Amino acid sequence: MKHSISTQTIPSPPTPIHEAADALSTFIRRYPRLMILTGAGVSTDSGIPAYRDEEGAWARKPPVQHGDFMENLDTRRRYWGRSLVGWPVMQQSRPNLAHRLLTELEQRQHSELLVTQNVDRLHQRAGSERVLDLHGRADEVICMTCGHRCERHWVHERCFDLNPSFHRYRADTAPDGDADLEVNFEDFRLVDCPRCGGILKPDVVFFGDNVPRDRVQRSMDALQGSDALLVVGSSLMVYSGFRFCRYASEWRKPIAALTLGRTRADDMLDLKLNARIGETLERALALL
Repeated sequence: MKHSISTQTIPSPPTPIHEAADALSTFIRRYPRLMILTGAGVSTDSGIPAYRDEEGAWARKPPVQHGDFMENLDTRRRYWGRSLVGWPVMQQSRPNLAHRLLTELEQRQHSELLVTQNVDRLHQRAGSERVLDLHGRADEVICMTCGHRCERHWVHERCFDLNPSFHRYRADTAPDGDADLEVNFEDFRLVDCPRCGGILKPDVVFFGDNVPRDRVQRSMDALQGSDALLVVGSSLMVYSGFRFCRYASEWRKPIAALTLGRTRADDMLDLKLNARIGETLERALALL
């Protein structure tokens, strides 16, 4: 069953901001208790690139796979070597207008839970409190053997101590702390767990791995308790996010998406807003 607001579907090219804001404010007034799902499009204005283009296709080579990282020494060398160049961009990024306005939505009691597919922690830095990091957080590192945790900057400091030549490298920034660095990584020396000598990995769900069940369950509980689902800045091409649209549709909960380009759930949406995120949110909140 589709809801009457579905007549507001916005075609491509992007709709004028005032029309998108009016439709979004109407949606929020009608469904005031939202579960919000965010993706990479929320953080691009903070200088963090997205993996996909507006058509939902890969904009670059796919990211590292979990199995390959765990089984292949060369893959781990390449990952950590490139991250020495790419991670500072994510580390130094700051929340943008969209992050701040989503925090305001929470403060106005419109956000039951904000579930983010991003690993940059910018929602928390913007002041949001009811946030679930679906795919983990890139600023912490975990030992895959004993579970020991440490801060990522400590790992990078040790990596630079072991590989001082990497101080001189520069490369274009890639998503999630990666960089388009192509050098010889054969002699790169890895940092192992200081407690047991095991493999260290960012506390992030890599492609090919599974989101922990407790995070999925908490998200599902929030979705069940909400009036509607609002997707912001996600193409939903990854199943871990797309699943929430499937369940919302099954549970007859309205779904709105504010994101540039198409999404995997376009045929499920009650409201599709193909508009810039920050400006649309700003005007929509002013209308509430």
